[in-house]
Amino acid sequence: MKKTILFIALLTFSFSLFSQNDSIGKVQIIQDARVDTLLEKHIYLNEHNPGIEGWRIQVFFEAGNYSKRMAIEEKSAFVEKHPDVPAYLIFQEPYYKVRVGDYRTKMEAEKFLKKIERKYPNAFVVKDEINFPSLN
Repeated sequence: MKKTILFIALLTFSFSLFSQNDSIGKVQIIQDARVDTLLEKHIYLNEHNPGIEGWRIQVFFEAGNYSKRMAIEEKSAFVEKHPDVPAYLIFQEPYYKVRVGDYRTKMEAEKFLKKIERKYPNAFVVKDEINFPSLN
């Protein structure tokens, strides 16, 4: 949300501060110095917050002895059966969790959940920060 507001403010400043010189073929841009500051801040935020809001499917969570080993095994088993779906091992004290997928909408996540619900009957969709989709 912050990124969107920052981007809109940047566009508003840049469009309102345009001026054209009377010379043919030449354009002079007069802009507030704060535009450069906003642009730098936008770039910084994008570099340090590489994810976006989205959805994942949690297929495993466990706490206690050997929970890390069990989570790693579960993640490996999932990746072996679904190599095209990204899987993530997450630790949120005291739980180790395995979450899969990078879905922009809850409906996309629910669709994949239907495919895997026999193997993972306790799996459920969770809101999470996801990676940007690939541009391939």
